[in-house]
Amino acid sequence: MAATATDPKVTALTAARSLNPHPERVVDEVFLASPFCDARDLVQVKYEMVRRVRVDKVPVAQAARAFGYCRQAFYEIAAALDAGGPSALVPGKPGPKGPTKLTAQVMDLVCDWLAAEPALSSRQLAVRLRDELCLAVHPRSIERALVRRREPEDAVDEVPIARRAVRP
Repeated sequence: MAATATDPKVTALTAARSLNPHPERVVDEVFLASPFCDARDLVQVKYEMVRRVRVDKVPVAQAARAFGYCRQAFYEIAAALDAGGPSALVPGKPGPKGPTKLTAQVMDLVCDWLAAEPALSSRQLAVRLRDELCLAVHPRSIERALVRRREPEDAVDEVPIARRAVRP
């Protein structure tokens, strides 16, 4: 099947981050013979590869090759499927997964500084980070990181502080 920009299935697969970048690598005859199966659907390709090994008893190396993967990738895909079901076969979002500068250790240090000197501003904290750790961080980034650190504690309160009745 030719993939075109106007094909609605390609558009949907792209939006769901499950468009197979290499559908031509899928050479499994049973998969390709089925009108239901689509080599462009990455989740379906991965699922069918695992199913071929577990249900049809095809050797791992043979199934992996037929679906365009190596054996190691098969085991990783099978583990993901076991742990999270078919939705775990969708590739994760690209990009960083967490803070690169304001890591947990850095934020622990910032919290220690604030505990010792509660009057420190975010600008002063940024200067300390630059001087002591050679870490250039914008003051607003420090403020946001501190708010994120406090969120689990604040999430317990159902009513915002500004709306609470003040007791005499």
